[in-house]
Amino acid sequence: MLEANARKLLKEDLNFTNADMNKLELFRKYLIEYNKKYNLISKSTEKVIWSRHILDSAQLIKYFDTNLNAKLADLGSGAGFPGLIIAVYNKNPKFHVKLYEKSPIKRDFLSTMRMKLGLDFTIEENIYSKSISADIIVARAFKKINKIIDISREIVKKPHKMIVLKGKNAQNEIKNVSLGSNYSYKLEKSITDNDSKLIIINVR
Repeated sequence: MLEANARKLLKEDLNFTNADMNKLELFRKYLIEYNKKYNLISKSTEKVIWSRHILDSAQLIKYFDTNLNAKLADLGSGAGFPGLIIAVYNKNPKFHVKLYEKSPIKRDFLSTMRMKLGLDFTIEENIYSKSISADIIVARAFKKINKIIDISREIVKKPHKMIVLKGKNAQNEIKNVSLGSNYSYKLEKSITDNDSKLIIINVR
């Protein structure tokens, strides 16, 4: 996908404002600058950040409502995907975004971006240190789906929705997981990659 097309989809289909787009462009520049010293993203994707990382993360907002009083947790946020991108889009102070990232270098980067871009999100180090109170769980390039389901069962303490970005093996991964009767799921096509899928899981 051309980067211009990715920016167009962000504005026209996902309703990112001009101010949001300016923040995302600033974020992209910082990301490339930091990536010279730290391995935040693959060097091979630096020229396609708008499509490969930003739009890929932003498409998740189609599956939940940031106007609600709710909590979202991003597991393994890395350089901010998808959690930071969701925080750029979010304008509701009652919609709380929390990014979980174990790498101190990446946490420092996220903290710096929060300050420089004027964003509202919290950062946590350890997913396993305590229970997670969340209405929505998101994950991209994190763990296999069975490990994410284990976190859902053992650590997330309320009914919730999970949105997991996966590649071409998404169907096989979810089929091989033993889900309880309180779990239901569906697959949605990614708008950035014909082979990739979003696994939408509802937990009652």
